Amino acid sequence: MSAQLIYDLVPLASIVTYSDGSPRPPERHRKKLAAWENRNSGGRLIRKQAEARIGNTTIPASITLHKGDYGSEGTIVLRVHQSFSVNSDLKFAVKERPAIGSVLVLDRAGDDAELVHLAANRAAAEEWLTRHGYSRAVLQEVTADAVAADTVEGRAAA
Repeated sequence: MSAQLIYDLVPLASIVTYSDGSPRPPERHRKKLAAWENRNSGGRLIRKQAEARIGNTTIPASITLHKGDYGSEGTIVLRVHQSFSVNSDLKFAVKERPAIGSVLVLDRAGDDAELVHLAANRAAAEEWLTRHGYSRAVLQEVTADAVAADTVEGRAAA
């Protein structure tokens, strides 16, 4: 599927992979392998940003994936995110949707919100918030109704 379909149909917190369709180079070709891994990977969908107009310039809508955290002993030093325009030539696939009953912790209300944590339930989400202090955070539960609406309205992503 295209990045536009991911933007239109796939809920935040889904695990998404992307690929350019090229074969993986051998391990011994480190530079080629690094370039290939940059165009063939995946992550958790954490943000959908709408199209923006700045003067005469139009910035297309985009999606952002959280690819990983790096650090040690429970301290995150580096968070890796990658954003893709809806016009990207890469092919995307949904590997996993958030479980029914899980709770999304969003950094703010509105369409431009970013997922900062996925909790197993509301109690876990509230406990996480007490330790991480997002003052404008919004909790959004993943419901069976939302999953059913995706299917009934023909929005189920492959």
